[in-house]
Parts: sequence; C-alpha cells; structure tokens
Amino acid sequence: MVQHTSTPAIAQSLAMAVIASSNAPLVLLGGDLTVVSASASFCTAFGLNAAVVPGLKIHELGDGEWNVPQLRSLLQATLSGQAEVSAYEMDLKRKGQDARRLVLNAQKLEYGDEANIRLLLAITDVTKARISEKLKDDLVREKAMLLQEVQHRVANSLQIIASILLQSARKVMSQESRGHLESAHNRVMSIASVQQQLAASSLGDVDMRPYLKQLCQSLGASMIRDHSEMSIEVVADESSVSADASVSLGLIVTELVINSLKHAFPNYRGGKITVDFTSNGGHWTLAIEDNGIGMPKDPSMARPGLGTTIVEALAKQLGAGVVASNANPGTRVAISQQDNLEAAQSAI
Repeated sequence: MVQHTSTPAIAQSLAMAVIASSNAPLVLLGGDLTVVSASASFCTAFGLNAAVVPGLKIHELGDGEWNVPQLRSLLQATLSGQAEVSAYEMDLKRKGQDARRLVLNAQKLEYGDEANIRLLLAITDVTKARISEKLKDDLVREKAMLLQEVQHRVANSLQIIASILLQSARKVMSQESRGHLESAHNRVMSIASVQQQLAASSLGDVDMRPYLKQLCQSLGASMIRDHSEMSIEVVADESSVSADASVSLGLIVTELVINSLKHAFPNYRGGKITVDFTSNGGHWTLAIEDNGIGMPKDPSMARPGLGTTIVEALAKQLGAGVVASNANPGTRVAISQQDNLEAAQSAI
C-alpha cells in the first residue's frame, strides 16, 4: 500500500503522467473498476481504441475478453484491502485468436481520501515464454523416451551377444579358445551391468554408494558360485560423480573385480573383495582390494593382460593414475586423479 502526502488531485495527476509515459501495459482503475487512464502500450498490445478506453469498466474492454469473474473479484478484494493481485496468471481469450497468457499485478493507491482510491494494474504477456517452456519440456520428455528405448535395445543386444559367446565357449574344443570366449563373455556382462545401473539412475550426477553396491551385487550374482565362501563388499562415502565419469569407474570396478575373482582365489578358495570409493574436495580415490594370494613375487610373472590395459586406458581418460601393491594378504589397486596420486601412493 502506497501512501501519498500530496493532495489527491496532484497525486492522481502524477499517477496518470507515469502511466501515459510508460512503455509497459499499465491501467489505472477507479474504486468501481472504471478505467481512469491506460498506457498506450496497453491499448496497442491488446488491440483497444485508446480514445474510448477511459470511462469503461475493466470487464467492458474489448469484446468481453476482460470479463473474467475471478479477476474482477480479486481486484475488488484488493481495493477493500482483503486480498491482493500478485503474479496472478490468466488466459486472455479472444474470438478468432490464440489465447494469451498474462501475469497481472495490482497495487492499491490511497490519497488520504476514500472517495479517490485507485488501483494500478500492471500486465505482462508471458505467452511466448510459456510456449518456450512447453517446447523445452516436450523435448526433454521426448529425449527421455528415446534414451529409455536406446537403453532397452542396448540391454537386449548385450544379453544376446553374451549368450552367443557363452554358447560358443561351450562348443569349442580348445581350452585356450574357450578361455578367451569366456573372458569376452564376462566383459560383455560387465558392460551390461554398468549399463543396467546407469539406466536406473538420473541423467545428472550419480551417487556412488548405491551405484557401486548395485553393480557389485550384479557381478556377484553372475560370477560367484558360493556366496558363503566369497563376498564383495562396498565401502563408499556419500559423494557423487558425473554420469560420464561413473561409466568409466563402473567399467574399472568390473574389470578389477573380475580379475580378482579369476586370479586371486585359485582352486575355489574363499575370500573377500572390497571396493572402496572416497572423495575429498573434488578429488576421488577408487580402490579394489582382495585378500587372495597376492601379487607374484617374481615381477617377470606379472605380465599385464587385456584387463590391465583396459583399466589403465579408462583411468587415463579420467585423468587418474593406477597404483597396484601387496595388501598382505592379497592385492590392492588404487585409482586416483593425477593431482591426488602422490597422496594415494603414500597411503598404500
């Protein structure tokens, strides 16, 4: 509510001068909702004859498109001090034209005279903005549906490829060929596990604890024969990473977990694999540790395989380094960002 100490006539003259010079659609209404003055921009914007607008009531403007009972009720309540029109949205519907979305704000003006109460009404046309918002929402929904369809097809394709590889492995006579096919099958399944977990997450950042838990649960279900003898434990903080980074981290985890399951526990011996992820100030460290037989004592025996090459390539893509060490017992592989790599090495 705005109080004016000047005389009603001077105050009203000032208000009318402001409206006349305004580039925004403004209307000055009397106590009975009669138009006292309207800006030229208001008349132009809504196709009204500026010469006949003053003296008409708000609901008499145009061809009746301003005759909105709810608006009239709100304006009257604002004049009486019982309510106010603040960011009130309405559709202005005119015959033969598309509806326009308007945002209205009303301010009661008092001049110390109840007989001269005025209401300043400001109108903003947000039609184009609302259309843009709707188009954006429609595009987001369309992309989400397409992404869901792509994820569904990728999941089906990976399952088919994995099944073909496994069937081929069972048919070949060569033990070496069978091993290569089973290794390929495991890698396809690891990619499928990552894809499955990401499909269930949002398109934004991925919370690492639930992501890694679900991923390792899926790996354990497909690769561990006796869960009473072998287990995979996830120890992670509450941090999150981008969806792109989570893909690489998920593939690293699956490669290292598969490697531990294949080599760290020969002759079906029991054991435990721990997947640890921590983040501090934007720097993260991923560590996979097992309590298996450990690294070969003879360095010449530790020949890097395809899994090691994949892990190193993924780590490089993330701007990280890889450090492998004995865990006494077992093996620990830590992947940290390069500027945090020295700290990771000192912690081993």
